[in-house]
Amino acid sequence: MENQVAPEAALPETGWRGSREGWLEAGYQALIDGGIDAVKILPLARRLNLSRTSFYWFFEDREALLTALIDGWEERTTFPLIRASLEYAETLAEGMLNVLACFLSGAFDARLEFAVRSWALQDGKVGTRVAAADETRLSALRGMLARWGHGEQEADVRARTIYLTQIGYISMRAQEGLETRLARIPTYVEIYTGQAAEPRELARFNARLAPVPR
Repeated sequence: MENQVAPEAALPETGWRGSREGWLEAGYQALIDGGIDAVKILPLARRLNLSRTSFYWFFEDREALLTALIDGWEERTTFPLIRASLEYAETLAEGMLNVLACFLSGAFDARLEFAVRSWALQDGKVGTRVAAADETRLSALRGMLARWGHGEQEADVRARTIYLTQIGYISMRAQEGLETRLARIPTYVEIYTGQAAEPRELARFNARLAPVPR
């Protein structure tokens, strides 16, 4: 009986193995498109039009790739939110606009966040990472509110109101056009902070989110 050819043998073996970043990006797209069960080495190789063995030049095994994906998820979600909470602002209202711009501009990767939260339902270790990230993000928001004079209890409740609303948008995959979202921003800011945003602050915020002319 003739030896059967393994599926991966049909993939090209050209000497080009891609890059670590390329494999990671393919992993992110697979995770976003199909969930954690879609993040497998052979399908990723096919997506990249590379040989399966090329993967092992960059990662020891699938588990190493999954660890890198989780680390990158924090870089694409938690870190931008922390930076936004520390961004310069003349008032607390403008500080809040900086945070909302993080979510609305795409600096906070909402699609990846949804995929990782779904993954966490199947994997306790990932769930632990998500819970830790939640606390880190809440701490950043509490710190921002405290710097502008809110007491500990009030800062905590306001931070939770802000954060749980934004994560709710992501978890529910809320379909809300940008125009509708922007119209609600002044009220959100006032509810979140107890302070109304100035027209000039809203103008700067809207300018940050305006489409770039082509």
